Amino acid sequence: MQIQMPAPVRQYFQSEAFGDTTRIADCFTSDAVVTDERRTHVGREAIRAWKAASKAATKYQVTPVSAEPDGGRVLVTGRVEGDFPGSPVMLCYLFDLEGDQISALEIRA
Repeated sequence: MQIQMPAPVRQYFQSEAFGDTTRIADCFTSDAVVTDERRTHVGREAIRAWKAASKAATKYQVTPVSAEPDGGRVLVTGRVEGDFPGSPVMLCYLFDLEGDQISALEIRA
């Protein structure tokens, strides 16, 4: 079963699956904000660096299991599996969209 998601959200998870940090960063607006693990990353270059550091530190894979509107946001629940303690975990990805790009992403447990 394919989960229905807005195009930029789908592109984010596809790029994540291939580990393409440049393509991931291109999903975002130039001034986008990502909050993950109590850290904030602002702008495409910071987002690319955040994702590159994540990929270098831990081998993992994200599988979206559901997607739904949440007010003006898109909420995606993802199963994250990898070589980290407690794997697998379910995480919530809250996306704000601006046109055909992501303007904000908050990842939380």
